[in-house]
Amino acid sequence: MIAVLIDGGHVRALARQANKTYDCDLIEKLGYKCAQDGERIQRILYYDCAPYRGSKSLPVSGKDRRFQGSDRWLQDLAQRNLFAVRLGVLKFRGWVPVRTPIAASPLEDKDFKPNFEQKGVDMRIGLDMANYAQTHAVDKVGLVTNDTDCIPAMKYARRAGIQIALICIPGCKPAPELLAHCDFKREVEWP
Repeated sequence: MIAVLIDGGHVRALARQANKTYDCDLIEKLGYKCAQDGERIQRILYYDCAPYRGSKSLPVSGKDRRFQGSDRWLQDLAQRNLFAVRLGVLKFRGWVPVRTPIAASPLEDKDFKPNFEQKGVDMRIGLDMANYAQTHAVDKVGLVTNDTDCIPAMKYARRAGIQIALICIPGCKPAPELLAHCDFKREVEWP
């Protein structure tokens, strides 16, 4: 029995590079492809953040910019068979230049883009891996990430007898540290 844990930010970045439409159907198909023949999926856990909602002052004009992303697609994904969605928080971290070095001409709002940071996703992945290690509800965890913050949870799960398969989709260059702490590297093509 395998649990598949998908880091949404990681997969989204690789999908963008591959010119894939990032939606619930792609995520669902990818989740199912992570299991090999003979492996039964216990659950597919998807980790991400809902889009940022709120207003922030633009860096040059000071006018308000409203962010109004919808999380409807996350609700849709959570209703699919075997899926559970675990949400972190998206934090606004200010404005960053669109290009560097910054031009010497007078700056405008369009010269900056918002900087968001995902918080709490790797912690949720780690907690779920630790829970699987403690309960032995699965024999194997298929982990779709390139975040080295998951290594302590990977080590804990392996010590408890859970095998870790690091799932690599096209474009992923796994961190050597992750490869050192998994049992298998599993290549999975885009659906």
